[in-house]
Amino acid sequence: MKIAIHHNPHSFSDRWIKYCEKEKIEYKLVDAFDSNIIAQLKGYDVFMWHHHHAKYKDVLTAKRILFALEHAGIKVFPDFKTGWHFDDKVAQKYLLEAIGVPLVPSYVFYDREKALNWANSTVYPKVFKLKGGAGASNVKLVKSQSQAVELINQAFGQGFSQFDRIGYFKERLSKYRQKKDTFLGVLKGFARIFIASKYSQQQAKEKGYIYFQEFMPNNNSDIRVIIVGDKAFAIKRMVRENDFRASGSGNIIYEKHEIDEKIIKLAFKINEKIRSSSIAFDFIFDKDNQPLIVEISYGFSVEAYNKCPGYWDKQLNWYEGYFNPQEWMVENFLLGNF
Repeated sequence: MKIAIHHNPHSFSDRWIKYCEKEKIEYKLVDAFDSNIIAQLKGYDVFMWHHHHAKYKDVLTAKRILFALEHAGIKVFPDFKTGWHFDDKVAQKYLLEAIGVPLVPSYVFYDREKALNWANSTVYPKVFKLKGGAGASNVKLVKSQSQAVELINQAFGQGFSQFDRIGYFKERLSKYRQKKDTFLGVLKGFARIFIASKYSQQQAKEKGYIYFQEFMPNNNSDIRVIIVGDKAFAIKRMVRENDFRASGSGNIIYEKHEIDEKIIKLAFKINEKIRSSSIAFDFIFDKDNQPLIVEISYGFSVEAYNKCPGYWDKQLNWYEGYFNPQEWMVENFLLGNF
């Protein structure tokens, strides 16, 4: 089997390359942004690309190239079922509702008047989100009707920047206070208030829709379950101090006893419907302590899961010890599982 890899440093591709070299698997590095990338992949069985939501060129073209290659019979990572809904919370709402799985109740509006009518009759708080963004960026707790109306007017007016400058500064300041960032990092965050990132300059504003989810109180954490092929691993992420958001907090609990295996079983069951080769589920709980999905993603941080003490298989057998989920991704192509 011949594998082509688009290399993004500090992404899955670092480990894909090391694994191919260790196992003497034939591979080559390609630049997916070359105009003749399709011709370059002739004769290759697999193309792997860990594309990123905050890299403008990746956002612009990764899905187009990957899905085009699938039409030609080339196996790709991520494939269509794995990646079409990536970094699009509205798409995820439609997907999870369509297959009938437990999702935090979610609302999307494409008409200002319908959104205002809903805002005037609903109960608060609600959670506002843009469809894109990870690590709890572009996520706000809406505590009142007036705040919701203000967001709706902005959504159907000037729109929202993909990059929340004030939120980014507050995040870096908070992590500095927790000794998880440096003073230089805080200064960089402060500078971003005045100097937009290249990514935010390139991306168009988000407008013409608005998306809310129900707020689920009394959750001091979420559970993230990641499935790659027929294996799963999980962490508990604690919410930020004086906040409701867990994603991106960096406050992670790895111990196995903190994870209810019923959630692992549920994640496997849901992925039987989605059929993703790699998927991360973020779960919180309703007032009856029933798990609900907040959102999903095919990608996840590479280093954050190194401390996981082990993993489960589909029969919920537990395997203690270090593992490398990026190696599983390559192995599954070799075994014909993807």
